[in-house]
Amino acid sequence: MADIFREIDEELRQERAEKLWRRYGKYVIGGAVAVVLAIAGYTGWQEYRTDQQLEAGARFAVAKALADEGKTGDAEALFVALGAESGTTYGVLARFHAAALRASGGDAAGAVEAFRALAADGGLDRPMRDLATLLAAQNALDAPGADLRQIASELAPLAGDDGAWRHLALETLALIERRGGDTERARTHLRRIVDDAAAPANVRLRATQMLRMVADR
Repeated sequence: MADIFREIDEELRQERAEKLWRRYGKYVIGGAVAVVLAIAGYTGWQEYRTDQQLEAGARFAVAKALADEGKTGDAEALFVALGAESGTTYGVLARFHAAALRASGGDAAGAVEAFRALAADGGLDRPMRDLATLLAAQNALDAPGADLRQIASELAPLAGDDGAWRHLALETLALIERRGGDTERARTHLRRIVDDAAAPANVRLRATQMLRMVADR
């Protein structure tokens, strides 16, 4: 009888961990894209104000407004067009937003493909490509029959001590290990976040909550 109760408890722990990620996962993605906006905004101010840059900025603003109004189809079409036609910072941002809209619309496979294309773009700075890799991995987890080992191998390089997105990468790796049944490795990833004073407060809080859920039984 005790074994049955342990199995039930384990199932409940697993369900709570999954619900925690489901609850916060979209905020992680949204927060990451917000960081891209901040980086791109700073970079944009450094760029020479050419007519092309100004035009791209105006088109991006229109697409963003449509997305905020819930007109995702029109917004995605404009983001895709801007990303394909413009080599400005706004063009890069548009590609990220188009991929994010696919994800929020339930097209995980399309989002993964778009993010992986960004990750493979040698013309982008390393932090941007790493972010695209992270977002591709997070969306790949939602695909039926997701290859957890493959996704983990793609994320591992981002979890190094000098990785710009290491805390989010570690959080995602912890979820992968939890799904795969390796709670010890999941705890190791989460402890790295909790023990890192440089980790964002909200990420440390989530890691603390998840760490409690995978605590030693």
